[in-house]
Amino acid sequence: MSAIAGIYHMNHEEFHPEQGDAMMEQLRRYPANQIWDWRAKGVFLGCHAQWITPESVGEVLPFYDRERGLSITADAIIDNRTELFEQLQITRDDRPNMPDSLLILLAYEKWGERCPCYLIGDFAFMIWDERKRSLFGARDFSGNRTLYLARSAQLFAFCTTIEPLFTLPGLDKSLNEQWVSEFLAIPMTADAIDCFATVYTHIQQLPPSHSLTVADGSITFTRYCTLEEENKLNYKSDREYEEAFRDVFDTAVRTRVRTHRQVGAHLSGGLDSGSVASFAARTLRENNKPLHTFSYYPLEDFVDFTPRSRVADERHLIQSTVKYVGNIKGNYLNFPELSPYSEIDDWLETMEMPYKFFENSFWLKGIYEQACKQDIGVMLNGQRGNWTISWGPALDYQANLIRQFRWIRFYRELQQYSLSLGVKKSRVMSAVSKKAFPFYGRFTMQKSDYQLPMLINPQFARRTEVFEKLETYGLNNWGFPQSSAYAIRKDQFKQLYFWNINGTIGTKLSLKYLMWDRDPTNDLRVIRFCLSVPDDQFVQNGVDRALIRRATEGYLPDDVRLNQRIRGVQGADGVQRMAASWDGFIGELHQVIADPAVGEYLNTEQLAASLAKIGTEPKPELAFDFNYRILMRSLIFYRFIKKHS
Repeated sequence: MSAIAGIYHMNHEEFHPEQGDAMMEQLRRYPANQIWDWRAKGVFLGCHAQWITPESVGEVLPFYDRERGLSITADAIIDNRTELFEQLQITRDDRPNMPDSLLILLAYEKWGERCPCYLIGDFAFMIWDERKRSLFGARDFSGNRTLYLARSAQLFAFCTTIEPLFTLPGLDKSLNEQWVSEFLAIPMTADAIDCFATVYTHIQQLPPSHSLTVADGSITFTRYCTLEEENKLNYKSDREYEEAFRDVFDTAVRTRVRTHRQVGAHLSGGLDSGSVASFAARTLRENNKPLHTFSYYPLEDFVDFTPRSRVADERHLIQSTVKYVGNIKGNYLNFPELSPYSEIDDWLETMEMPYKFFENSFWLKGIYEQACKQDIGVMLNGQRGNWTISWGPALDYQANLIRQFRWIRFYRELQQYSLSLGVKKSRVMSAVSKKAFPFYGRFTMQKSDYQLPMLINPQFARRTEVFEKLETYGLNNWGFPQSSAYAIRKDQFKQLYFWNINGTIGTKLSLKYLMWDRDPTNDLRVIRFCLSVPDDQFVQNGVDRALIRRATEGYLPDDVRLNQRIRGVQGADGVQRMAASWDGFIGELHQVIADPAVGEYLNTEQLAASLAKIGTEPKPELAFDFNYRILMRSLIFYRFIKKHS
């Protein structure tokens, strides 16, 4: 609930006190309820506090426990408080108002450096142990809160954001070329494979699922959490799986609406955000509080060009959820004055680095601005839902049945899925066969069939050997894993680079707008439960994402709950929004291509070809064209380099 900062002299010597003050001064760009610091010989801890939970109001951070010889500064909301109260034997009188930072401190006293293994929630913290003369800190398993690190001479420093670290002597803003090469080479929204690295050479970050110890002049990193396939549950009936799902998901939602302010939620027309909103609205009704939902829809004159299986304007489904669930105050927003192009500089300032998610940037910013005006303290979302609560890829499941020679089950699933979607069995069979026998497809298709425009300068790519590095992580030159949905899901929980970007966005937005982005579908308890559920609960009787569809009966309207035919798509009107500024956009791209400052990084030959392909008119269907995509990304990178220089 805070931006934290600190400095530690590796040799336990004094350093200039104004160095800590300079870091805290940089954090004043963000709103705060309270700003405090704590100092001892060779140690400075600071906290730029934002009060989100009831227990955080008036909380003293940094907090020094003289009896234990421990001092903590924390950016944290802990969700398994009840469990920790029991494990730490905290009296019932002390529980209601105990801040999460003190829970972390007591957990450290009991379990030492294993304490992050016992914490569920969003957190980054640092603890000074004066008896051991060491610093210990950790970042939550999926990196929902950021923690950046730097070393300057004998000083070790940390901060929630990057800019304050440059107040330390001896640090400059030289670019980390390995990070830049990964950023430019990966077509996905992931920024880099190396989760320790940042865009700057002298700034590192603590990866998700990691802790660190600074002692005796050295820094040690430890990965404390890995997510593997769980032992499969074996309940007696479908109903038992549904009840177990509702129980664990309800707990995740309840613990995430804990705020003394208003609660908001992103709401689309789909299952993930709809389920989050439905469970949250029920919980909030018990406390006589409404749920404020925020939904983006396209420009009024937008003509939907997306395929029949996609829909850009989901208002009819959103309104169905709002009406059915109740206790929801819906906000429907389309931000006609915003576009991906108009928001670049603001996002670069917010992110402190280049970014790729421009398609959603304008409405995401707009929603946060509106929610801030309504005093939203917690903003719920369902971003991780595709891999947890609404998992269930029907075609990949059928392909697995073929490989397992389960022919009767396969035929039944094929037939029912075909009927559900109104698609011929032969068409479904063709798609399943390609998934069941992927090697056959690789022999019959040429490599060029997969080729996408490459943003990175080929010479720069060779010099940094970036594609070779991507191969070691199971990624080909285009950045996409060549495997089934099940293998991709496994990677989602194994490879930390999938997690990092969401935490970066969420932390930076929360500091700017004084609210926390919270995702119940990303709860550690929910993830472990979903990984333990048998596959035939997720795909069943021709229905994909079957478990959540069954479990939300009575929670969501049937037109949302049982919808298998269409899915929402955001940002489809992005190019249309740029119509008035299209000439300026094209003109700036010519500057990008001609500028030698970025030419060593960018594939300017490809950019020129892509610019020719998109033409001079802002055709709406360009919104998902990869030529347009790499041009926008090149422009964002160009603006960052110009700002950086």
